[in-house]
Amino acid sequence: MNVFEELMNQRWIAKGKEREKYYRIKDGIGEIKEFIREKLGYRLIDNGMLVKLEKLPGEALPWMGIDEFSSKMEYAFFCLILMFLEDKEVEEQFVLSQLTEYIAAQYPEDTIEWTVYENRRKLIRVMKYAMKQGLFFNNDGSEDGFAVELETEALYENTGLSKYFTRNFTKDISEYTKVEDFFQSEWMDMDEDRGVVRKQRVYRKLLLTPGIYKDKEKDEDLAYIKNYRSSIEHDFERMVDCSLQVHKTSAYIILGENGTLGKVFPGNNSISDAILLIFFLIQKKVSKGELAVGVDETIVLSEQEMKELIMECKRTFGVGFAKKYREDMSETEFANTILEEMEQFDMIRIDLVTKDVTIMPVAGKISGMYPEAYLEKENINVIE
Repeated sequence: MNVFEELMNQRWIAKGKEREKYYRIKDGIGEIKEFIREKLGYRLIDNGMLVKLEKLPGEALPWMGIDEFSSKMEYAFFCLILMFLEDKEVEEQFVLSQLTEYIAAQYPEDTIEWTVYENRRKLIRVMKYAMKQGLFFNNDGSEDGFAVELETEALYENTGLSKYFTRNFTKDISEYTKVEDFFQSEWMDMDEDRGVVRKQRVYRKLLLTPGIYKDKEKDEDLAYIKNYRSSIEHDFERMVDCSLQVHKTSAYIILGENGTLGKVFPGNNSISDAILLIFFLIQKKVSKGELAVGVDETIVLSEQEMKELIMECKRTFGVGFAKKYREDMSETEFANTILEEMEQFDMIRIDLVTKDVTIMPVAGKISGMYPEAYLEKENINVIE
């Protein structure tokens, strides 16, 4: 991986953990600074502890977040852990009870009762995530015992990296009420659809989202890509092995064989195979007139219709899936797993109120099918 890919694939490169890589990245930063500053508008943190590229999306989408967290309480716990570590020196030690007392005292809503088992489990999950990120590490004991015994103690040591986990904001964010406020504050009073702001927003979207789609109400970003396609593609090709593909209602950065930018699709796994087969099924149904495509090249199905389509795919092609998906999961569990994965890649968008599923244009762009020999061997009847 080159320097840009290294910075994109990791939250940061910490000197204490990856000393050799840290110095290699520092030596190569000069080659990418202009692209980072001018095209992405990103902040590059480079100090004696770490090198970090602050990666901000061009827009907020439902799939973005911390995969390990499933509740607002866990996000609140994590923010309180960051606050707790803020006052700690590098290598300063603390015990579990200090942290739990701090969280109980600072929790913004109702009192946190550590006697509630689920609260303890959530804290343990958040602590493990924080340690995985390198914010502190365990010196003695284990937080796992806290789930069983309230008086459990463990010793931890602060690394000092927590100060760099979140962004530094130039304005007071306590009055913000929606996600869009953060984007507006970053570009201040600049016109969001002109000049440098639109350019940076487009480059960020291409870099950090699976695709850019035409918006029913606002399609300036896609129009910008079509107008400046050559220069955009040239800029990205200098940073990573990729190509820019532009269609009527969508645009994508497609990685080459040597390109690496975080989680990619398709991966070398059964769930990617299943989604490619679902796309094959969708395309066949569109060609037969069984599914209607809108003017924006999306398909809208009810939640149940989408699940039935996924289950049809499993019944037709499931013989080739890994045992986990073929036998261990029920059709309902399989459908829910597929929906979650597709939403993570912005292949579908689920309405929070109606639960209707919008299948994005990428479903018409790619698909997959078993080799002919395998189809014959397993007697799989491909839909004509």
